[in-house]
Amino acid sequence: MSLTKSERTIIMSLWDKVSSQSEAIGTEALERLFLSFPQTKTYFPHFDLHAGSAQLRTHGAKVAAALGDAVKNMDNLDSALSPLRDLLAYKLRIDPVNFRLLSHCLQVTLARNLPRDFTAEAQAAWDKFLGRMSDVKTAK
Repeated sequence: MSLTKSERTIIMSLWDKVSSQSEAIGTEALERLFLSFPQTKTYFPHFDLHAGSAQLRTHGAKVAAALGDAVKNMDNLDSALSPLRDLLAYKLRIDPVNFRLLSHCLQVTLARNLPRDFTAEAQAAWDKFLGRMSDVKTAK
């Protein structure tokens, strides 16, 4: 299911407002993920998962960078995200359900940080976009 021109505009506009604080957004989304869905911590046994830890901030920055790349390449998500998806699926063996959980946490984080901008229309566009990211096929 492809994004409409309006949905693309909404996603890019919101990301432009968030990109300057993307590390904080990624970190907050991960903190929310681990609090709301503690079973996801099993993939990070070597991390200090306390709020604001250096490892959490570093990984939050990586999550935000991947999201930013996806926004820049939303017309070609399959090839843009393929290397990352292969790493997560085949090397790290992360259950794909966790991407849906993270997507939900990202949306809550966006809504909390940009309450005036994260309208029902924006939420629908981001939900569709993040759903597409979760469904991108791996190369194998």
